[in-house]
Amino acid sequence: MIESFYLKEHLSFQEERLGFGTGLVVFSGPSGSGKSVFFNALLGVFGFASNEASVLEAVVDEKINLDEFGLQSEEINIFKCMKQKSMRYFINSQSISQKIAKQISQNFISYLSARDTNQFENAQLLSLLDALSFKNDASFAKKYEDYQACFLKFSHVKDELEKIRNEEKRINELKELASYEIGKIEAIKPKAGEDEELLEFKRRLSKKDKITTAINDASVVFDSERAVNNALELMGQESGLFDECMNFLRMAFENETQKLNELDDTDIEAVLDRIEQISSLKNRFGSIEDTLAHLAKRKEELAHYENISFEKKTLEAEFGKLNKELASLAKELSLSRQKAIKPLEELINGYLQKLYLKPCSLRVEPCEPYILGAEQLGVELDGVEIKKISSGEFNRLRLAFIAASNEIKSSFGGVLILDEIDSNLSGKESMSVANVLKDISKNYQIFAISHHPQLSSCANQHFVVQKKDSVSFIKELDEEGRIEELSRMISGKDITDKARDFAKSLRKDNK
Repeated sequence: MIESFYLKEHLSFQEERLGFGTGLVVFSGPSGSGKSVFFNALLGVFGFASNEASVLEAVVDEKINLDEFGLQSEEINIFKCMKQKSMRYFINSQSISQKIAKQISQNFISYLSARDTNQFENAQLLSLLDALSFKNDASFAKKYEDYQACFLKFSHVKDELEKIRNEEKRINELKELASYEIGKIEAIKPKAGEDEELLEFKRRLSKKDKITTAINDASVVFDSERAVNNALELMGQESGLFDECMNFLRMAFENETQKLNELDDTDIEAVLDRIEQISSLKNRFGSIEDTLAHLAKRKEELAHYENISFEKKTLEAEFGKLNKELASLAKELSLSRQKAIKPLEELINGYLQKLYLKPCSLRVEPCEPYILGAEQLGVELDGVEIKKISSGEFNRLRLAFIAASNEIKSSFGGVLILDEIDSNLSGKESMSVANVLKDISKNYQIFAISHHPQLSSCANQHFVVQKKDSVSFIKELDEEGRIEELSRMISGKDITDKARDFAKSLRKDNK
């Protein structure tokens, strides 16, 4: 439920702060006063519409699971948007995008715009039919669960089989490529860390002559070793540290000379060739470790290609089994749904009769199995496709489906925002819409713009939108104010006694 709404600097509005209760909340007012502008702002804070307001804020008393969006939920959630350089959206002071604001809001707000056909999409219709089936058939829940579990297995096997069949068409090419890469890597036989060892060898080889020359030049230090020891002895100084340094130097030169001699015994051309081979693998596959991982993967793929006929045969057998099982489960599901179609039609048509419309029928068409079943639903009003009916008929048909859903599900439906639900209707038709809305407002908080006194007279709250000197403002009406506004809606600007009497009778009948 939307508890309150704040608006600042939105087109013709300067600043408004409104509080809302449960049930039916109606907004009326002269044409051009700003009713649609206000509704745009109300929708805007929840991400359903773009707006240019400086600030919009809605306080929502609704349990909303924000974990899936990485956001913190609160007991009372505050939606806000404000214009800085661009429009920014927030929930509980946490920044979000307009898209996320709408996704969150769709969990508790239903917005029915003009000619919005979402109510009659296959998934929505099946949802309504299934809700009735769950209610009336104790075994339906298991049938539905079994069908969906089987369909998921069936879809997985179908995808795997399709993949194998596609592979089979180019199996020779795939086997040839895998064999080629396996052969190339195994011919070289790379070892982990080998590239570093080879590079170190190459570095030493490139410095061999310089190191040899440097050692030879530095070795003259040993010619003076005896003279240094004599000098230290004559000076009465210990020669141990000097001897250690000379021994260390002698050992280092000998070790390095031995390593350099070993280079002479190495097949340098072979090493350079090996470096080139390893580099070619690294250029193609990445590191040596990546190359070895690629080798293992290719061997696994080759084994798969060699066994593909067996795998295909196994999958085809499983596919056939699941296909039969799915068809059987789909049939059971369809039979249960068939039992619910007539009761659902009767329920909807009961509301259509109240709304002065001819009966509708649910059109069931078989189709390939999918996650929801093996049939699709459509709606016709008195044999006419819904896209061909008038806007007045369309709005009342949607209302009948909402009312039926409300009756079947028997739970609080959240917030319902209606776009001119009673436009282009006669007084009698408008009264029928008002009665149905009044009934479903027990489970919905409903916001509606009213063009007729019939709907406004049924409201739990009645606001009037007016404009003066190009500035729009909203006022909640008390009982006396409601009588005056209803009278204006009946007779226009010049209110007659007859209009006022009719307004009083409407309020008396709908309190």
